[in-house]
Amino acid sequence: GFDEFVGLLGGHLTNYFNTTLEIDQKNQNLPGYLPDVLTDKAIDFMERNEKTPFFLYLPYNTPHSPHQVPDEYFDSYKSEGLDDELAAIHGMVENIDSNVGRVLKKLEDMGLDQNTLVIFLTDNGPNGVRFNDNMKGRKGSVNEGGVRVPSFWRWKGKFEPRIVTAASAHIDVFPTLVDLLGLENNGIRTIDGISLKPLLLGNDLEIERPIFSQVAQPQSELTYYPGAIREDQMLLVLNENGEELFDMSNDPNQKKDLADEKP
Repeated sequence: GFDEFVGLLGGHLTNYFNTTLEIDQKNQNLPGYLPDVLTDKAIDFMERNEKTPFFLYLPYNTPHSPHQVPDEYFDSYKSEGLDDELAAIHGMVENIDSNVGRVLKKLEDMGLDQNTLVIFLTDNGPNGVRFNDNMKGRKGSVNEGGVRVPSFWRWKGKFEPRIVTAASAHIDVFPTLVDLLGLENNGIRTIDGISLKPLLLGNDLEIERPIFSQVAQPQSELTYYPGAIREDQMLLVLNENGEELFDMSNDPNQKKDLADEKP
């Protein structure tokens, strides 16, 4: 579905420096640190499409093992007493900040920042035991720490700064874009998500639908456990040893199981 492709087809690589990437179905070795290289390619794409509407999808592979990052991002965190893994992870996050900043600066320099919707989000919780804002769980968990991630939407002149608290998910991105751009879904496929346009514009939107989460392994059958159902503020977690129920508005760290109290 893309006119151009630069990247990797697997989940991640074993080396982030001077990496071999696929560029339009041909392998090519590109010098440099992989997130920097991907940003360079993204900016090049933006420059070549300055006069025409474009859609750019820029998924970084960090922070993720292998824990490799340029020394300029590693040294300051190492000097603060962090071990090598955490120093590298913090450095990877700072590197992403830097590269996202480069993309936003390019939009500004091209005069497109007032006419471009920018969405930043991530895929899952941390892939190790580290800071997670006291949320329960990590990557691979259906608890809040495994599925709650940042999602920032910026459209200068259209959106005012606000916090959207409604439970939403990646399935809502597509219908929201269709709605924001005044397009119509062709009806070929069923759309699971809903448009968040009213919330982004500061209006009310009553959402009554469950969001389902499940842990699935590639090439294996979907199993009942572990799974979760989120509806409004309530989260039902389905474990092999039973069910747990949490009120996420009043207990965001999932300390009090309400399953027996509210069967």
